[in-house]
Amino acid sequence: MAIPITVLDCDLLLYGRGHRTLDRFKLDDVTDEYLMSMYGFPRQFIYYLVELLGASLSRPTQRSRAISPETQILAALGFYTSGSFQTRMGDAIGISQASMSRCVANVTEALVERATQFIRFPADEASVQALKDEFYGLAGMPGVIGVVDCIHVAIKAPNAEDLSYVNRKGLHSLNCLMVCDIRGALMTVETNWPGSLQDYAVLQQSSLNSHFEAGMHKDSWLLGDSSFFLRTWLMTPLHIPETPAEYRYNMAHSATHSVIEKTFRTLCSRFRCLDGSKGALQYSPEKSSHIILACCVLHNISLEHGMDVWSSPMTGPMEQPPEEDYENMESLDLEADRIRQELMLTHFS
Repeated sequence: MAIPITVLDCDLLLYGRGHRTLDRFKLDDVTDEYLMSMYGFPRQFIYYLVELLGASLSRPTQRSRAISPETQILAALGFYTSGSFQTRMGDAIGISQASMSRCVANVTEALVERATQFIRFPADEASVQALKDEFYGLAGMPGVIGVVDCIHVAIKAPNAEDLSYVNRKGLHSLNCLMVCDIRGALMTVETNWPGSLQDYAVLQQSSLNSHFEAGMHKDSWLLGDSSFFLRTWLMTPLHIPETPAEYRYNMAHSATHSVIEKTFRTLCSRFRCLDGSKGALQYSPEKSSHIILACCVLHNISLEHGMDVWSSPMTGPMEQPPEEDYENMESLDLEADRIRQELMLTHFS
């Protein structure tokens, strides 16, 4: 006798005939502590994401029993904050691991579509001046409107151009360029660069470089560490300080640059899919790049909602490739060197 077999269609579960939703999990049925421990964010924040992304996650078709936007968002948050498609995570919200994977893809793309809404440099003069004032108040470094650095995120070996993603530690990764303000809010994020590229090469090819080279922020600069070349708009530390002014400049530079180091640690502790503790992201470079960007969007949204950027337990990010010998990294840009010398003379002598 033939035995009937039911085949579950993930697309059917996600989008649904007549757009009836599958709601096995209700936010109102669980405590705030449970939401924080399982998904990393409080109830009101999750409700905000449902409102923000709901239209993108509700795609009516001729199928039935769609997974609700609320459940899709919980599935994605569970992955971002834990770094794995654990069976217990899917069981908790009543969906399979296959459906969880599709939920993560949907939520990721919805967040990426809104990246420019939440990750951007301030455009008005008052906001730019406020950035300068805040950074100056931290360690006495004038003219700073952001701190720039790169972070590697481990990915699985791609099928093509494999060697281009191998960093100096022999691991496959994406080298992600980011700029943050003094609160840790991200103002620029570029997550698509292969791990074989060194930091200065990433910056050289970035849209950030084009933006500043075009003179969009005159009389302002970013701070970068010794992995970058000195530019008229990018102040780096001196490799071998000799005078008291040079030592004071380097100390102020280090104190200010530490903001982005703390930001990276916070990102990787809140979004464990980025820190390598559960292994590399098991996606193509393009999809991995989108997941990283989605986490950065969530990071900024959480700041807008009053969640302290430093409140997450600090754990180290993925161990970064060793810094190369930067002895010869000093810039040959004479104008940039003049600006840095004038800065030290005026503010650190």
